[in-house]
Amino acid sequence: MVTPGPRPRPAPAPAPAGEDADVWVTGMGWTTALGSGLDEVWNALLDGRTGVDAVPSEHRLRNSAAAVVHDPPLSVPPAERQHLLTRDTLAAAVRDAGLDPTDARLLPVLGTSYGPHLDTVDVPALDRWATDAARALGTARAPLAVTTACSSGSDSILVGAELIRSGAEDLCVCGGADVLTPAKRLGHSALGTMSPTALRAFDADNDGTILGEGAAFLVLESGRSARARGARAHGFLVGTGSANDAESPAAPDASGDSVVRAVSKALRGAARGPADVSVVNAHGSGTPANDTVESVSYTRLFRTGTGTGTGTGKGTGRGCRASDGPTVFATKGAFGHTLGATGAIEAVTVLLALRDGTVPPVHGLRTLRPDFPLPVPKSRPAAFTGRLGLSVTLGFGGFNTCLAFEGTP
Repeated sequence: MVTPGPRPRPAPAPAPAGEDADVWVTGMGWTTALGSGLDEVWNALLDGRTGVDAVPSEHRLRNSAAAVVHDPPLSVPPAERQHLLTRDTLAAAVRDAGLDPTDARLLPVLGTSYGPHLDTVDVPALDRWATDAARALGTARAPLAVTTACSSGSDSILVGAELIRSGAEDLCVCGGADVLTPAKRLGHSALGTMSPTALRAFDADNDGTILGEGAAFLVLESGRSARARGARAHGFLVGTGSANDAESPAAPDASGDSVVRAVSKALRGAARGPADVSVVNAHGSGTPANDTVESVSYTRLFRTGTGTGTGTGKGTGRGCRASDGPTVFATKGAFGHTLGATGAIEAVTVLLALRDGTVPPVHGLRTLRPDFPLPVPKSRPAAFTGRLGLSVTLGFGGFNTCLAFEGTP
């Protein structure tokens, strides 16, 4: 007797698009070392500019370079800088959405890694920075605070999206803020994650990251609410995924299993597959460990067809330059590694890339590492077609998050 095998699963129905999408992005704001206007900063990225510069320190560091925002200035104490950076960037995102910050429906979901806490003697509460910033903005509701290392900004967006999808909320402003401090610079210098030369994501000679600071927030809104008030959409958040590899306090799991799980979850949530992805904003921190695990993960996801499993993650080892895979870009060479803000900043860049069908060059990239499986723009912007983009974030402690965005029609 022959036992029939399992029936093949039917293809998933297309994810809702356009004004039928569950989660709209109706507002965006950011503050970076390249400025604070959406198009101002985006055009600087397309021009290949960087905000990384020499920043004096009283301590001996592996590198004195960092990316610093101009306002508030670095001379202001860290706690006050965190407050001002958060408050003002929140205000920009809410204003961009055409909303009043006192709207009783608006829930702030705010993320940071350490914020100012490593350099503050008396910390009344680890969420005080978020509470104070929301109060200063005038929100009617107390914020949720998220801390998942370098994935904090992405995870804040993920939390807001799930609250909207569940029907618990209609309107959230989500993202992250983080300031440069002496303790963070000392910590990454001591860990050896700070580059002694320059941040060169996915370069054959990469040797570490360079710190930065900044903030970005996105207003997420249910389609029902957005349509009712005639809101404009920057794009739609159609899938989210997260996974933790529990490998070490700092080093990622070299197999790529956790990154693959996070991306696969986001694609399943969007009812899409790897072949539907047009563009990926990679974490691209420039450290050999992180760049290697991203190379392995993207090989599994987009080149070998093993992305849905939890195998060895060895990939093919091919030095291919795929013409049929998504275009990959990374922005830390321009912004520095902004820690808890990085996922939110990079979410904004994905939405702007989908708007224009163009990605900026990776600043500092000279020779693409031979095992990287997908096309990466090196010295000039690159055009692409399609409407689905991913933002991938890898945080210390194994916090890996993927956000899937769809551009507007």
